[in-house]
Amino acid sequence: MKSRIVKIGNSRGVRIPKPLIEETGLGEEVEIQVEGNRLIIAPADRPRANWASCFGKMAGAGDDTLVDGDVQIRTQWEEDEWEW
Repeated sequence: MKSRIVKIGNSRGVRIPKPLIEETGLGEEVEIQVEGNRLIIAPADRPRANWASCFGKMAGAGDDTLVDGDVQIRTQWEEDEWEW
């Protein structure tokens, strides 16, 4: 599918047809990379997007316990200075 490069202020832009946006799942933010003489446009990574569901799976599997167990190490400051 062909498209045109259009002037947007001092920049240039490419209009992406709606069917291509729907097919690729592009949202409001994208990442653009250069590979050789090509521009690669991909959905922006959201590294923490699935954390809630992953933590839920961990809890369901009982795999969310503390590595050190329930050990609490009190410091001298906590003994001498801290008040509730």
